[in-house]
Amino acid sequence: MQELHKILIEHERNEQMMEESVLIGCSDSCSAEFAIDLGSLERSRLETELGGKFTDLRKASLQLRVKDTPLMSQAQALLRWHESHQYCSKTGKPTQKNLSGSKRVCQGNGLIYYPQMSPVIITLVSHRKRCLLARQDSFPAGMYTALSGFCDIGETLEETVRREVAEEVGLEVESIRYSASQHWPFPNSSLMLACHATVLQEELCINTAEIESAKWFSLEEVEEALKWQKVPPKQEDGTVPVWVPPKLAIANHLIQEWVQEQRSHLKD
Repeated sequence: MQELHKILIEHERNEQMMEESVLIGCSDSCSAEFAIDLGSLERSRLETELGGKFTDLRKASLQLRVKDTPLMSQAQALLRWHESHQYCSKTGKPTQKNLSGSKRVCQGNGLIYYPQMSPVIITLVSHRKRCLLARQDSFPAGMYTALSGFCDIGETLEETVRREVAEEVGLEVESIRYSASQHWPFPNSSLMLACHATVLQEELCINTAEIESAKWFSLEEVEEALKWQKVPPKQEDGTVPVWVPPKLAIANHLIQEWVQEQRSHLKD
């Protein structure tokens, strides 16, 4: 903290930037933990002073300790929210952040704004002994994951799952089972609601406006994909082996659950 204060003072931004910081947690020693955005400062100078290198936040998240991932997620979401809510949408007047960063208040009429998360379903679809994984053209080469989509206003979680599966791959959902949830800060703050869904048939009708590809995978194929923790190297034919999101992503949790269930069935 002293090192940070020194750097901010040298950049003549100490008081202003400390006021823009947000509370993101409490350490094991009961010390408050804050996040601060240094993006407006000179990057090369900061890297020299701190003895490090700035990198893409998504890439950095793959190297974080498990206990640090939620801190990064909350920091990214809160800082971006405050950045985009500087003015009141009703009066047009500036809003003021409270001390912890948990809200902003309009300076004109006192209207309070709270940070929000968009609900998103992420669903691992399965049929008998295979599960369905898909990819978008923006994904890294070879990466496949579970289907996902935003909840529409007025929809239940179950309705969103059925609609998204039907829209993206043309399948009718038979049953839905909730698994877990995760906050996800990219590109904006979302609450990922993870589910398993079984379908009545396996013939796909892929909506190429939504996804690039979708395929059924066997247990053996999924286990092989799980072995990769980062983008695999190209094979001799120039293709990249199939891999799935890393452990920090809830998609990995869904896929691991399915694998464990399939293994248990083999033992029965």
